[in-house]
Amino acid sequence: MKYLAPIVFFIFFVACKPTQQWSGQGPINVVSTKDKPIETQVYRDFDLGDGFFISNKMEGGRLNDAKRVNDTLIEVMILPENQPINPSPWYAFKMWSEEEKQLWIRLTYPQNGFHRYYPKINKRGLYYKKLDSAAFHPHYKTLEDGRRQIEFAEAKVWVGPDTLWIAAQDFAGTAYVERWKGKILENDFVEKIEIGQSKEGRPLEILKIGEADDQKMLMAISLQHPPEIPGFLALKSFVETLCEDSPQAKKFRSKYNLYVMPLMNPDGVARGHWRHNVGGVDTNRDWINFNQPEPKALAEFMESKVRETGGEFVFAADFHATWEDIFYTINEDLDGNHPGLIPKLIKRSSRKIPGYDPNIRPSEGMERGVTSSSYFFFVHGAEAMTFEVGDNTPRRLIRQKGETTARELMRILNRK
Repeated sequence: MKYLAPIVFFIFFVACKPTQQWSGQGPINVVSTKDKPIETQVYRDFDLGDGFFISNKMEGGRLNDAKRVNDTLIEVMILPENQPINPSPWYAFKMWSEEEKQLWIRLTYPQNGFHRYYPKINKRGLYYKKLDSAAFHPHYKTLEDGRRQIEFAEAKVWVGPDTLWIAAQDFAGTAYVERWKGKILENDFVEKIEIGQSKEGRPLEILKIGEADDQKMLMAISLQHPPEIPGFLALKSFVETLCEDSPQAKKFRSKYNLYVMPLMNPDGVARGHWRHNVGGVDTNRDWINFNQPEPKALAEFMESKVRETGGEFVFAADFHATWEDIFYTINEDLDGNHPGLIPKLIKRSSRKIPGYDPNIRPSEGMERGVTSSSYFFFVHGAEAMTFEVGDNTPRRLIRQKGETTARELMRILNRK
């Protein structure tokens, strides 16, 4: 097979949502994936006076500085791990006060220029919910092309002796992935496999789901990019459906083994990075050179499975999050191990969701590129896609998309 042309790079700005479907990403240049320096944030509690404290001392935390502007306004500064970087300005921190009080928190991004993620809050450190819209004030600026963009944002919160957490997405840190993996491992047909370690020594782990002979295999991954938690939520629903105690799922697991790596970038997630691992690299640009341990470990695992078993990977999906829901697929003129699987899967699963019109963007390239999906297809022949979930896609719809994709995949492959 030929190699896929460089796939895509993130479009920086979203203004008002267009009436037509979002065009998604444009072509990118191949970039170096050798280690680059990162700026390690200092973890500390900021004492801002009057009995109020704000802190980034939490796994997944991101808060680089904080200052009191006046009695009711606190300004925080959010910086990336290094530059240049995709504009995914992740933030996560906690606060408390000796006395109950109402405060405004101003989120600023001096090295990025705009606010992206709508604030999520919780009072127990586990499950987050969206901040009430009446308590959120975006401040816009007008770009040269006339579009409006949120330059910074302010969130109104009640703070007291009980800790209040605020984050860019539903969860922060690796703990929620580990808890979920623990639940999945309660099934007797699931096995955990350590395939390597990250730069900071965190285990790189895969879940094997199924009782087949590895002649037909599937791969699913998520969280190459730390803030893209909606993508993990879609993978979570996808995997849980394949683990169901139904005749369809049992038949599927008797014929196919699914390998899942839900936490591709554990260091970046734990450190609260915007995009990169601790090597300062976007790992989804390292699927040719393999300079970073995370993609290298997974590629070596997949290639060893094929060598040892003589089997093949039929399907692979990389779950991400971006501005809006979109599927990035391989050029439809190219065939892998199950020609036509991806278009059929997206079409059939989308029909199960009333009013849902899938946004599909096949690559025009004919050669291998630097992303995971390109590696899965051109090296292994797996019918591959990048399953992108919108930053603000309703969680119910995310669950539906994961579930219906899994059910239709089982229906199609169980017939083989």
